[in-house]
Amino acid sequence: MKNKKNEYSADAIQVLEGLEPVRKRPGMYIGSTGSKGLHHLIYEVVDNSLDEAIGGFADHIKVSLLKDNMVRVEDNGRGIPVDIHEKTKKSALETILTTLHAGGKFGGSAYKISGGLHGVGISVVCALSTYLKAEVKKDGGIFIQEYDTAVPRDKVKKIGETKETGTSITFKPDNLIFKEINFNRKVILDHLRQQAYLTKGIRIDFYDLRDEEKPFEYHFYFEGGIKAYLNYLIRDIKILNPNPFYVSKEKDGVLVEVALQYIDEIEPTEESFTNNIFTEEGGMHLTGFRTALTRLINDYAKKLGILKNNEKLSGDDVREGLVAVVSIKIVDPQFEGQTKSKLGNPEARTAVEAVTGEALADFLDKYARDTRIIIEKSLLSAKARQAARAARETVLRKGILEGLSLPGKLADCTSKKPEESELYLVEGDSAGGSSRQARDRRFQAILSLKGKILNVERVRIDKMLASAEIKNLIIAMGTAVAEDFNIEKLRYHRIIIMCDADSDGNHIKTLILTLFFRYFKEIIDNGYLYIAKPPLYKIQIGKEAKYAYSDEEKDNLIKNIKKFSIQRYKGLGEMNPEQLWETTMDPKKRVLVQVTIEDAQEADKVFDTLMGKEVAPRKRFIQLSAKNVRNLDV
Repeated sequence: MKNKKNEYSADAIQVLEGLEPVRKRPGMYIGSTGSKGLHHLIYEVVDNSLDEAIGGFADHIKVSLLKDNMVRVEDNGRGIPVDIHEKTKKSALETILTTLHAGGKFGGSAYKISGGLHGVGISVVCALSTYLKAEVKKDGGIFIQEYDTAVPRDKVKKIGETKETGTSITFKPDNLIFKEINFNRKVILDHLRQQAYLTKGIRIDFYDLRDEEKPFEYHFYFEGGIKAYLNYLIRDIKILNPNPFYVSKEKDGVLVEVALQYIDEIEPTEESFTNNIFTEEGGMHLTGFRTALTRLINDYAKKLGILKNNEKLSGDDVREGLVAVVSIKIVDPQFEGQTKSKLGNPEARTAVEAVTGEALADFLDKYARDTRIIIEKSLLSAKARQAARAARETVLRKGILEGLSLPGKLADCTSKKPEESELYLVEGDSAGGSSRQARDRRFQAILSLKGKILNVERVRIDKMLASAEIKNLIIAMGTAVAEDFNIEKLRYHRIIIMCDADSDGNHIKTLILTLFFRYFKEIIDNGYLYIAKPPLYKIQIGKEAKYAYSDEEKDNLIKNIKKFSIQRYKGLGEMNPEQLWETTMDPKKRVLVQVTIEDAQEADKVFDTLMGKEVAPRKRFIQLSAKNVRNLDV
């Protein structure tokens, strides 16, 4: 019998008006309500100022982090219109700030090129802020309007006279939407630097005024455009072809700008932009670039007699060690999603492929030495790919043949349900022995790793698969690797890195993070990778033992206590199984940190700096970081 209480009728349909949809489903508009979405609010406001700069109406942008989680973005553009809008009967300023899909970017004359095509950016910021103030300098006057959670306090007011023009937006994100409001200075600076490179002649000033005693400022101004950005991306890394490729040309109404160079690395770095918006997932413009590059390199390899008629280099082969920036300006960009992570315009692919193909042919004709270097690197990649295929097949075949006889170093759990199963990656026999005894055998598996695993940062996949430790991990996970990787076959939905809380442990943790970032990124994307946080101290107070996971926590525990003893754990092997379970493995008490792709990417960058071939960046990193070192093991 049906439950009549759950009838689906017209009464069950909710109609969200105004900016209600944004507050109800903020992730649809800014991607998430975590750190990434929080910072996206700043980018949405900055994008509006950049659109003024791209149009030639502004040349100065100021971004300031203020006390009490406030942010201010100012520009010297034309200023948002404040006159009455014919349709809404409100000021254009209020219309733009409180109405989705309201703006000057829908085919009118205000903007020929812009990133904010949906007209929802600034209204989304207004909807997700407890307070927002807009100050506009326009038509000889200074106008302001303030909002509380997208509700205007009053109509637009004129508060003074001025000969200047521009817009200033000050906002405070809503802590009901964003559970943790902590603006990251480095993240913001990286974004602003990128935008300054992409917009020739724009000055961007950044101020961090949150700490009155230690104000911070940084300024960007670049004349070189993406050529300068390419130099920034390849700084401190050995360049293979001495002459960088660069082209800037308009094709069928699309302005195409491409810069590239090859470095002594394995992984490619490709960054693509549309109207200055970073398209993280690429799209048609990146596809057009890749198609032209692969075709031209193959054509010239055959022309020089290096490739036979039936041989062919793949796209992955020709992109090994490539650093490329692809930037286009297009009148009507079609992005997938409000966060603009992927471009969908087919005409962008055609334009980029044509412009890149023509200019790259001239480049390869002109620079014979560069051409040979690029082709030889691509050939080396192709040979490694063939060797990797054989190695992958060996690992896959081994996993299938062994079936239930998993690696000897693996103490598996009895559960066969991935959603409840955990795999602890533990370094060393001592910690491995303790964790085997401590675990709950029903759902916790232990894989002991012998010493520090291979640094995969600078080796190709065939060498990586020759490592017994990595091979065992792949077989234990059940996913295979590279083209054969299948997330559906993952045997554990929590893979937990458990290392000692010392410098060696941190090194091993970074090696494992780099491995997952390079070869098992989908595991991170699905939220299956974690880091266990073992305690640093055991504090004995009479008969009671307490554990501290940081120096601050330790100091708080002993603050008002006279008699106590402290044990500093340097390794997991120092704990008996009961202590290890209680502090690090018991789901009710343990502390697990879920790894995000940003965490793994940052670990990969640091590891590249510390373990790379170039001495200069490593020396500089150590000099800059030395003063922040704590608990250095000697």
